[in-house]
Amino acid sequence: MKIVFLAPFGIRPKGTLIARMLPLAAGVQACGHIVTIIAPPYTNPEDSGAVEIVRGVRLVNIRLAQKGATGTLLMAWRMLRAALAEEPDLIHLFKPKGYGGLAAMLLIQLRRFGAPLPPVLVDTDDWEGRGGMNETLPYSRAERRVFAFQEQWLLRRSAAVTAASKALYELAITGGMPAAQTFYLPNCVDDLPPRDGRMARQRLGIPAEAPVLLLYTRFFEFSQKTLHELFASIHKSLPEVRFLIVGQGRCGEEELLRRAADAGGFSAALVMAGWTEAELLPGLLAAGDLAVYPFDDNLVNRAKCPAKLTELLRSGIPVVADRVGQIPEYLTPELQSQLCTPGDVQAMSARCVELLQNRPLCRELGAAARHYILQHFSWTESAARLEQMYQSMCADGDA
Repeated sequence: MKIVFLAPFGIRPKGTLIARMLPLAAGVQACGHIVTIIAPPYTNPEDSGAVEIVRGVRLVNIRLAQKGATGTLLMAWRMLRAALAEEPDLIHLFKPKGYGGLAAMLLIQLRRFGAPLPPVLVDTDDWEGRGGMNETLPYSRAERRVFAFQEQWLLRRSAAVTAASKALYELAITGGMPAAQTFYLPNCVDDLPPRDGRMARQRLGIPAEAPVLLLYTRFFEFSQKTLHELFASIHKSLPEVRFLIVGQGRCGEEELLRRAADAGGFSAALVMAGWTEAELLPGLLAAGDLAVYPFDDNLVNRAKCPAKLTELLRSGIPVVADRVGQIPEYLTPELQSQLCTPGDVQAMSARCVELLQNRPLCRELGAAARHYILQHFSWTESAARLEQMYQSMCADGDA
C-alpha cells in the first residue's frame, strides 16, 4: 500500500511529530508499505519546498504561502495536491485541524460526491476544541472557532479515527464516530538503550551525591503556584536536593519559578536546562534520580497521552505523578501506588522526599518502569496493529 500522513506542522523544532507520527510512519513502512509525510513547515520555514528522508520515511515540505485567508486556502490546496500526487491508497491526517484538516475536509466531501479518492483517517492526540488545547494557545477567536468546527466535523466524517488516549476514544464515539471505526492507539516508545547521566550532571554542576528531582515539562499542564509550593516543601525536608528543569514554557514560567525560588529560599537548588536538542535529551533525563509529573485534572490533561511521561519511563526514571487521565496506564503497580490526588502538594512532596532519600530504590523502580513500558507500549507492535487496520480497510473495500 501507499499511505500518506498529513502532518499538522513542520518536523522542527517541535517534538510532536517525532514523538508520535514519525514512529508510526517508520513502523508501517517496515511492514512493507510506502509511507510519505506531507507537512506545512511554518514552524521551520527554512525547509519550505524541501524533500528529505527522516528515519527512512520520505518527508515532503510544501511550499509556504503568505499569511492570511488566501494563504491558508493555498496551503491547504498545496497539501491536497501533494498528497494526491503520491497516488495513495489511504490518507491519515494527524490532528483534526489546520491546513491538513482543510485538505482532509475537501477530500472527504469530494469522496462523498463520488470522486474516486482514497479514504481519509484521522488521528487525534489532543482535545483541540472547546475546553481543549485551543484555549491554552494564543489563537484568535476566529481561529478557535474554526479549529473546534474542524475537529467535530472530521471526527464524525472520517473513515476511521485513531485516538491516543481512552478519553479521546470516548470523545470520538460520543461525537458520532462508530466504535467499530474508532481505534485506541496510545503513545509508545522505541527500545533505545538507557543513558548514563553522570556527564550531564557534571556539565550542569550537580554534585554526584546530590539527589536530583527532574521536571520535564512545558509548564502549562499544572498550576504554577502548585509547582512552587511543591519545590519549597521538598527543599525544606531535603535541603541537598537539586531541581533539574528540562523544557521550556510559553509565557515566562521559568522566570516565575526563579522568583518563587528566591522568595522560598531554594534558588541554589534550581538547575534550569531549558529546551534541549533531541539527541542530547536522553543523557539529560538520565541525570535525574526521580521525576515529578504534576498534572491538573482538566479536559486537556484527561485527553492527553503524555509523550514526555513515556520518555521518562523509557529512560529508567521512576515518576511521582498525579492520578489523571492516561497516566496510570503507563505505570507499574509499584509506581501506581505513588500516584497523588491533583493539587495535594503535601502528599506529592512526601512521596518525592521518601524516594529521593532512597536512591537505590529509585534505581530499582526506574528499571522496573522501563521494563514495563517497553513490554506494554512498543511502537513496533503499535505500528503493526495500525498496519492491520489499514489492511482490513482495504479488504473491506474502503480503499
